[in-house]
Order: sequence, then structure tokens, then C-alpha cells
Amino acid sequence: MHMHAHHGHAHGVAGPSQQMDRAMGVGVVLNVVFVVVELVFGFAADSLALISDAGHNAGDVLGLLLAWGAHWLARRPPSKRFTWGLGRSTIFAAFANAALLLVACGVILWEAAHRLVEPPPVQGVTMIVVAAIGVAINTITAVWLAAGRKSDANIRGAFLHMAADAAVSAGVVVAGIVIGLTGWNLVDPAVSVLISLVIAWGTWDLLRESVELAMDAVPRGVDAEQVRADLEAVEGVAAVHDLHIWSASTSQQTATAHLTIHSQASPAAVLHAATDVLQHTHGISHTTIQVEAADHAATCDPPH
Repeated sequence: MHMHAHHGHAHGVAGPSQQMDRAMGVGVVLNVVFVVVELVFGFAADSLALISDAGHNAGDVLGLLLAWGAHWLARRPPSKRFTWGLGRSTIFAAFANAALLLVACGVILWEAAHRLVEPPPVQGVTMIVVAAIGVAINTITAVWLAAGRKSDANIRGAFLHMAADAAVSAGVVVAGIVIGLTGWNLVDPAVSVLISLVIAWGTWDLLRESVELAMDAVPRGVDAEQVRADLEAVEGVAAVHDLHIWSASTSQQTATAHLTIHSQASPAAVLHAATDVLQHTHGISHTTIQVEAADHAATCDPPH
């Protein structure tokens, strides 16, 4: 006897999707305008901090577009060809955003190394004014994205871009003030180096998580052994095997399991209880459970 049940078919990204769309859309527009402003004033002031910040902001425009596009794709309904929908696009967007941030940090560090050897004169007042605008723009966008960052790695990638930009711009403000007071132009590339290292450190975890998601690892925050133990504790369950837990997107967790039940157990009751454990105890939104009698369990081949 075999019985199958499929539960939790809520495809798409959870959370305030319209708010995230609006935040990313406004963020793209504001950052495009700001990139142009920073490039103009950065070259006029010969400031590496401003020019590198403009390059970083340009990368963030691309990052926001990737996150926004993936966020939209993940809400498209499944099709005959893509039966899971397009939710995994959010995983690729999160990875791309992490890679973009790390590449941007590498470029800034490379240029800063040359400026540390031969620091050019920098116009501190220009740095302060332009970068202060950047602090405001990026902080506003980051605050709008903050609500979705904990439950969705794709949104977290976009949030990190904005938060990193706000930090870079704040560092430029500090460098401008110090240069204006002391005339020490080494502060400009030195601040770029320091903030780039901080951003790279913060981005590394996002890169690792996105790779884990792409490799179908057990999602963070889910204890596979505890899931198995809780399923085994369901009344009527004799054993649990072929348990698999992974992410269909950066915000949707999925699990499949085979449950061997005692002969006197009710398959329907076991299915209901097991589904409740997965969805409400462990937050796994999409579950597929197969219930089988003990004499059929041996016929299921383990994965190779």
C-alpha cells in the first residue's frame, strides 16, 4: 500500500511583494541619477572615493535590476515546461549580487593601491556634498528593503548593495572632512580600502548561502535531524526514509519524505499530522509525503 500527499502549493515569493517592487524600482531610478552626478563631480574633483563609489553604485543598479527581475519571475505561475515555476531565479540573482559586490570591492582595492602610492589632491567639499546625497539615497532604499531581507536571500542581496553604498558614501563624507581639516589626501584611498574590506566581509556570507541554495543544501534555519525526529515522533510512524529538504527559491522551502507506518495506523491521520509538523513547526511551505506499509518500505531504492 502506498499513499501520496502533496501539500502547501503556494508558489511564489512570500511577503509584501508590491512594497519590494516599489522599493527596488525607486532605488534603480535614484541610483542611476546619482551615478551620473558622482561621475561628473568625481572627475572634476579627481576623487577616487567618488569615482569608485559611482562605479559601485552602477553595479548596484545592475544588482537591483537582477533582484527585481528575479522577484518578479518568482511570482509567475508554473507552466508545462517549468513545473516549479521560476522561483530559482532568485537564487541565481542572489549569487550574482554577491559576486558583483566582491568584484566591485576588488576594483576599488586595486585602484586604491595606486592612489596610496601617489595620492592626488582631492577637493574635500565636493566629496562631502555629493557623498552626503548618496548616504541619504542609499539609506532610504535600504530601509525600504529591510523588511524582506531576513526571509529572502535575494532581497538581502539587494539590501546589502544599498547598505554597502550608504557605508561607502558615509566613508567618503568622513574622508572629505578629514582632508578639509588636515590636507592629508591619503585619507581618500585609505577609507576606500577600509570600507571595501568591510563590504567584502559582509558579502561573503551571502555568497556562501546562495551557493548552498544552488546546490540544494538544507536551508539555513532548518535542522534536518530535528525534522526527521519530529516526523518519527508522529503517532503511527514506524520509520522515516528518503527525507530531502531544499529550497525551490530564496523564500520557499520544500521537503519530501517516505513514512513507514504501523499496520494499525490511519494513513490519512499520519499524512495530516506529518504535514502539520513540516509546515507549522519547521516552516517548510511545500511538502510531498508518501505513506507506505512496513512490507513495502524495502522496495524503495535509496538514492545513488
